[in-house]
Amino acid sequence: MPQFSSSLSPLSPTLHGLLISSILIPAAISSLFSGHLANKLGRIRAISLGTFVFGLGASIESSSVKLGMLIAGRVIKGLGEGGFLSLLVVYITEISPPRSRGTLASIPQLFVTIGIFTGYFLCYGSVSIPSSLSWRLPFVIQALIAFSFTLSTLLLLDESPRWLTARGRAEESTRVWEALGVRVEERERIEPGKECDGMSVGMKDILVVFGAKVWKRTMLGKYAPILFQSAGLSSSTSSFLASGISALLIFLVTIPAFLLCDSWGRKTSTLVGGTVQGLCMVIIGILYASDSVHSHSGPGRWVVIIMIYLFAVVFSAAWGVGFRVYVSEIQPMESRAGAASLSLSANWISNWIVAFTTPIFLARSNSGVYFLWGGASWFTVAVCALCMPETRGKSLEEIQGLFEELRVLKS
Repeated sequence: MPQFSSSLSPLSPTLHGLLISSILIPAAISSLFSGHLANKLGRIRAISLGTFVFGLGASIESSSVKLGMLIAGRVIKGLGEGGFLSLLVVYITEISPPRSRGTLASIPQLFVTIGIFTGYFLCYGSVSIPSSLSWRLPFVIQALIAFSFTLSTLLLLDESPRWLTARGRAEESTRVWEALGVRVEERERIEPGKECDGMSVGMKDILVVFGAKVWKRTMLGKYAPILFQSAGLSSSTSSFLASGISALLIFLVTIPAFLLCDSWGRKTSTLVGGTVQGLCMVIIGILYASDSVHSHSGPGRWVVIIMIYLFAVVFSAAWGVGFRVYVSEIQPMESRAGAASLSLSANWISNWIVAFTTPIFLARSNSGVYFLWGGASWFTVAVCALCMPETRGKSLEEIQGLFEELRVLKS
């Protein structure tokens, strides 16, 4: 937005990457500790604390008068986001019966796509505001939503019954289970009084979750306008509109993926989705490398735009839904929050690398970065093909037994 440059300062590619990525390293650091915090305080209080800090950071961003203040707000917002994001899926996983766990645990991803969709069209509408309100308004709305979520979580939600059982509070746990309507046989069997301080996670699990969400949302969420501009949509209005259409497609495809999450396998969607995602990136790379993409003419630029749309749709239907569930359901109670936090921290670190380097890469080469992204996607497919057991329709106890059987076979 030109209003942003006039209010603060123009951004070079390096400074642009630094601004975008300033939310990611704090998120990675706070995510490392969020699992331990959730084990100590409980899922609800830890989530509420994270959303409150996120809202505080958004408030600082909206009132920024200097670039340094904006970066400080993003750092604080990153601390909050890393503190609550992985715990949302952990909480839903722990309160859901096996028959609908995939669908219910996909709800955060559905709301992520709603946020991306509304965010782009909010920016598309606010870009015409002549004052600095054009870029401050989205931050104001973010802060209001975050504070509202904090209050509603504290006032309306019960604590995880599995966390209560692990803390020896069996009566409270039973009351919550009954309120949720989950049958006795579907409740995870936990030894009463067992403390959930474990933070360990195996190397195999790290490899599986490391590919879960690493760079896709950052690439499409933060840099979609840049990617569309490089394909020939040069104006701020047209690139934001094209990005908004991409966000709309992501939202629309997430709805059936969310509803059907428990009808198809986690592993199948992972392998098929990753293969198609990598193919989209390689096709774009080939088009740029062969100089087939021109800003004002030719079919190449439209193929690039279609491939970006297809990538967004496939990712949202496959990895965007399945991995969020898988990361939490493969862990036992004592390491679930810690492992989910570890996976998200790895995600944030990878996001930071991509967010910081993408403007620099695109300024130097339009093709090389797409080959890198495509190769990373296919590498994740190979890892998951070797290390990812199917968990659809299984109780949390059955999943733990499955991993134990694999460990015994390998030993």
